[in-house]
Amino acid sequence: MKTTSNLFSLLLIPSIFLGFTSCRPETNETKNLLPNIVLFYVDDLGYGDLSCYGATLHNTPNIDRLAAEGIRFTNFYAPQAVCSASRAGMLTGCYPNRVGITGALNPFSKIGLNPEEETIAEVLKKKGYISGIFGKWHLGRPKAFLPLQQGFDEYVGVPYSNDMWKYKYDGSIKKQRPDKWGVEQYPELPVLEDNDVIMELTSVKDQKQLTTLYTERAVEFIEKNKDKPFFTYIPHSMPHVPLAVSQKFSGKSKQGIYGDVIMEIDWSVGQVVKALERNGLADNTLIIFTSDNGPWINFGEHAGSAGGLREGKQSSWEGGQRVPCVMKWPGHTPPGEVCNKIASAIDLLPTFAAATGAALPDKKIDGVNILPLIEGDTTANPRRVFYYYYGKNNLEGVRKGRWKLVFPHAYGSYEGMLPGKNGLKGPKVMRTSGLELYDLRRDPGERYNVIEQHPDIVDELQKIGEQARKDLGDNITGVEGENRREPGVVL
Repeated sequence: MKTTSNLFSLLLIPSIFLGFTSCRPETNETKNLLPNIVLFYVDDLGYGDLSCYGATLHNTPNIDRLAAEGIRFTNFYAPQAVCSASRAGMLTGCYPNRVGITGALNPFSKIGLNPEEETIAEVLKKKGYISGIFGKWHLGRPKAFLPLQQGFDEYVGVPYSNDMWKYKYDGSIKKQRPDKWGVEQYPELPVLEDNDVIMELTSVKDQKQLTTLYTERAVEFIEKNKDKPFFTYIPHSMPHVPLAVSQKFSGKSKQGIYGDVIMEIDWSVGQVVKALERNGLADNTLIIFTSDNGPWINFGEHAGSAGGLREGKQSSWEGGQRVPCVMKWPGHTPPGEVCNKIASAIDLLPTFAAATGAALPDKKIDGVNILPLIEGDTTANPRRVFYYYYGKNNLEGVRKGRWKLVFPHAYGSYEGMLPGKNGLKGPKVMRTSGLELYDLRRDPGERYNVIEQHPDIVDELQKIGEQARKDLGDNITGVEGENRREPGVVL
């Protein structure tokens, strides 16, 4: 790449003109031009939960540093506003309903991400990358769907969300459901290494070790693979409830345990960055930090902030799917850049492929290459349209540019409901939307329906919606879709 070539030219000047060899230690940059990639994909972090996005009661200096030295996105979208679907979309570069994953898979699910789909790890493996995941997987519990069967070389973490165990949020045992699941009760929360259970977590106290565990194993992976191109995927279990934080961060924020948890995640970012710097890898590593969906608002002070956006997790309003995202790639990302263009986690796979020269999957994907945005090209606009799908393949909205058309649908709403307290969930109420149009430039909180003022925009977005339905289907209108694929299934 041009920037790297200029770097090599500068390194050679002393030896050519002064007659000595540069004493700069050999680093990953000089041995391998392929960039390393580190991706943090945290759970239920809201748009307003980082200092660089407006948080005030806790500090995130390490993530803020990435933003200051790299690029911060203001219109970055999770593939869908719920755990498994979001992860399936991000890892395959597809809208999750294209690959047959919706909702959040439970420990007894017989389906998972189809191994015939190509993940980021499999795409990068073509270029000689080694890949490790340290954190939450949530794309199928059966062995056939676990990370080592999906292109990863190492895995340490939990196979699903940290509340999918035998305990309710008040600590009592969950009601047995042999009628529904064919089992007496949820199991304890397992921690896996590769394909095997290495321990079980039997209390919230046990979960205090998770953020540190993931961080330490990610650092080990980086250090032992420093001479190879690597993809390090760190999907932290936190701040998904139940919240747990190690002693080193307990009580450190002004926001209670939620702020403490975010500060520990920020520490994790700092530890990984230090490992990259310590091993001479920082200048040739693309780091991404983002979230799988918005905050679970009805958990009150145990939940994050949507930063003024409407609703939160489990909804296709902006608070459910618009998430923070910062990226840093020295020599590529202009320091302090703010990008207001639309982008999504489904765009990461084709972007990584473009950055490494890897071939794209043979099957159709939905992501686009956003490398021009990462490199600060303010004229680029690779993603012009975004589809908001939720539930069992419900098309609930489309966006083009500043305009978002919401289609009539039912949704669970947090608004007007008193949130829970002390780690307990508050209620939601079912509401319905009509056909509504929002100007997200002027009204990111989606409060003013301007549908009567812009019939031409409505017509244009209606046509985009029809294209989405023809391609991916829509349960709301009863359209099957022509290009959906099936998840993997075990009998």
